[in-house]
Amino acid sequence: MRDLPSLNALRAFEATARLGSVSRAAEELHVTHGAISRQLRLLEDALGQPLVVRQGRGIVLTTMGEQLHDHVSNAFEQLRDGWAELQRERRDAPYVLGCAGSLLARWVIPRLERLERDLPMLRLHLSPEEDPLAPRHAEPDAALAVAAPPWPAGWYVHVLAPEHIGPVVSPRYAGLARLTERGVSALSDEALLFTHSRPQAWPTWARANGIAIESLHYGQGFAHLFYLLEAAVAGLGVAIAPMQLVQDDIDAGRLLAPWGFLQTDASWILATPRRRSDSRVDALAEWMRHELAGSV
Repeated sequence: MRDLPSLNALRAFEATARLGSVSRAAEELHVTHGAISRQLRLLEDALGQPLVVRQGRGIVLTTMGEQLHDHVSNAFEQLRDGWAELQRERRDAPYVLGCAGSLLARWVIPRLERLERDLPMLRLHLSPEEDPLAPRHAEPDAALAVAAPPWPAGWYVHVLAPEHIGPVVSPRYAGLARLTERGVSALSDEALLFTHSRPQAWPTWARANGIAIESLHYGQGFAHLFYLLEAAVAGLGVAIAPMQLVQDDIDAGRLLAPWGFLQTDASWILATPRRRSDSRVDALAEWMRHELAGSV
């Protein structure tokens, strides 16, 4: 490959030739007048001929300068056009959000219309992933998850809100009157609904509320949190759930939370691969923080 002169020198020459002034080129490139002059001399020394001559307060190009300007201006114009096209493609490309199915169905989708209205520049593409932070070939632009530190390697984490969990039950549940009368101690006699993906949820909540873990009895288990919550809404029993995923059901009267919610050591997070940079994630993280704060 043939050697090229310094790109800084070519950039200084292109700006000087285009603007007709060393001073104006220095102003555009945010350098000193002397720095532009030195870059021009580098090119002239390499070619053995002058490229510009002073005329009044400006400059004019020599014949060699005109020839070089034709080549350089075309090259820089192609670079500008190519860079602008890449920026447009990046700006217009869908923003891929990886998210577990339960978070997607119960939190993201109910807010999707509002999100699109508030962040119109974000063409969101939702990618259901049971573990969006797990290593794989095609990473999303961002991953929404509930997780506890330490954060996974290779990801930059925006902490959105602390997680809260608690028992929820449908007003239609046959044993609701007994639970209301006896209080939290009645849970020891319940066949509790649970999810296989979060086996420690009930023990964590019970321990914090003075209930012996060994007194808990488990009923139907579900592979995914979404199924667990649907079972609770259907009145099949008492489930343990993250507050932010059931707040809409509580507000609508589909579920009750008789004993409130407990903050855990986990948080809602929005994570991005460290090697990627995209300003859209800051707006998305702030929007999600605001939405989650409304659930508390």
